[in-house]
Amino acid sequence: MEKKAHILVVEDEQKIRSALRDFLEFHGFGVSEAADGLEAQRVVAEKRFDLILLDLMLPKISGEQLCTGWRREGMQTPVIMLTAKGQGKEKVTGLNLGADDYITKPFSLEELLARIKAVLRRTDPGRAVGQTFKFANYDIDIAALKAKHGSEEIEISKREAAIIQYFAANPNRVISREELYKQVWNENMSELGTRTTDMHIAKLRSKIEKNSADPQIIKTVRGAGYKYENEQ
Repeated sequence: MEKKAHILVVEDEQKIRSALRDFLEFHGFGVSEAADGLEAQRVVAEKRFDLILLDLMLPKISGEQLCTGWRREGMQTPVIMLTAKGQGKEKVTGLNLGADDYITKPFSLEELLARIKAVLRRTDPGRAVGQTFKFANYDIDIAALKAKHGSEEIEISKREAAIIQYFAANPNRVISREELYKQVWNENMSELGTRTTDMHIAKLRSKIEKNSADPQIIKTVRGAGYKYENEQ
């Protein structure tokens, strides 16, 4: 059984906090709460979360200060910032500080749910597609590092498996080299990273494409990156 994602809701307004808890628990998430920045700091130091919903304007320690501190300490937990209407500058600042997304109050709960699922797919593709899944005409087994198509069995490297898993978790979406490199290599893009990404994609295509010169599984989107088109 898939382990449910655990979300920390950091929000000083009790009514909003309770509504978010009820909604997220209804949709199968585990939920913890913090009513101010100091409490959030303490809770995060004691427990690991899959995602944090972080209000920007908090008593004691602001959401901006929290996000800055967490990223400085190397915490990778995805953060979605909750911002009040008209805080345009703060939104940009939040993303620059390391937030993965933001949503403006008042917001639709369904939109928030979609944002949460999208961020979890990007940051934890294994949760989205699992360890065994279909990728085009292949049956992928991440643990065994195998791609199977009928009687054909192809060995893939750990890096190739991670690339496939990330594309499978993000179908029909253009993924830039920068995004792919950051998510698979867990490093920021550099000139060397660009060449490394292209080299791995070329090698993977040589294994899974009928014609690697005309790829149909992992397509190149000129000037933008790559795209896996899942027609199912």
